[in-house]
Amino acid sequence: MRFTAEQRLDDGVLERQFTLGEIPGILWTPGSASAPVPLILMGHPGGLHRMYPRLVARARHCAAEGFAAATLELPWSGDRPRSAAAEETRADLHRALKAGEPVDDELVDRLVLPLVEKAVPEWRAALDALLPLPGIGGPVGYSGGVISIGIRLAVVEPRISAALLFAGSFVPRTLFEEARRVTIPLQVLLQWDDEGNDRQLALDLFDAFGAKEKTLHANMGGHTGVPHFEGDAGNRFFARHLR
Repeated sequence: MRFTAEQRLDDGVLERQFTLGEIPGILWTPGSASAPVPLILMGHPGGLHRMYPRLVARARHCAAEGFAAATLELPWSGDRPRSAAAEETRADLHRALKAGEPVDDELVDRLVLPLVEKAVPEWRAALDALLPLPGIGGPVGYSGGVISIGIRLAVVEPRISAALLFAGSFVPRTLFEEARRVTIPLQVLLQWDDEGNDRQLALDLFDAFGAKEKTLHANMGGHTGVPHFEGDAGNRFFARHLR
């Protein structure tokens, strides 16, 4: 890991951009902490520059509760090299959605499974680099989407103690079987009127999770209409499980 830039935000949060190999990422740490703090990995749908306003708002909310937060650019997004296969699959998806056609399982598999296979090892490598840093002591939480990445991480990464998952992206059927193996505490956020989300699929996925402690927060509104108070609810969730 190599830090490439840093700035102190007006609330005292230290923001540091880094590269992990060739993968861009950002780390935010609270302005003042007397002991090493827990770390929250912040998932997103790709495009760090495009997502930055939402990511930094989430990170500052985490820092106010005494958590560090970090994120990585997704494969084939932002400034990372493109994949011809991924671009073709995205084009097929857009054609289907524009035509009002159902998105079949084969297309979802082509869209999501290669992303999960590539992204999850990168997130695990990021943990290897982040946890030894001064001021970060774990435990670790995962917050956000793509929900399939969160599912796989919750299954394979023992350092993640709790997850706040954002419903609203396509989930391959094979990930439902992995969801049954997720046993860490979960909070799932669902926008009831999400125009791009199959609500029933999201509810079926929540039912499939094997965690003994799992909570569904469903709010009216579209994909980007998450109520502000859900940020506070997320902090309370992680405060219970990361301290």
